[in-house]
Amino acid sequence: MEKTNPITPAGYDALRAEYDQLFGVERPKVVETVSWAAGNGDRSENGDYIYGKQRLRQIDSRLGWLSRKIKAAQVITPSKQPDKEHVYFGATVTLADEDDNQRIVTLVGDEEAEAGKGRIGWSSPIARALRRAAIGDLRTVRLPAGSKEWEVMDIKYLD
Repeated sequence: MEKTNPITPAGYDALRAEYDQLFGVERPKVVETVSWAAGNGDRSENGDYIYGKQRLRQIDSRLGWLSRKIKAAQVITPSKQPDKEHVYFGATVTLADEDDNQRIVTLVGDEEAEAGKGRIGWSSPIARALRRAAIGDLRTVRLPAGSKEWEVMDIKYLD
């Protein structure tokens, strides 16, 4: 049994939209192409048939993965977190390092993480270190490049 998958409403909607697009639009088009190609005779040298079947396998694999993630999803609205004084799922946290360089990160579901945009996955080392932190707490994060200490400067829960 797969563990629960915390995710924001926007992240869930994105997974659902991708599933619907693949299942309702892209897959039927590929099935139609493969069916047409199969009717043309020799399949061993039929590019439309060979690549169509390959694309169907990719789509079906992705649909299976999306289906499992959607089924395990636990949609959490950040603004509805009961304790807004500590860092939990969905928190937008302002951090400062030893040199007073500030960084703002938002803890989101692993599937919706985008480190370049400050959206870090719930299972990432930084998110695990920040869990249950309050303003003023110091947290050490063990990263591949070495340990780094961050101070929690601010915690917000946005929609």
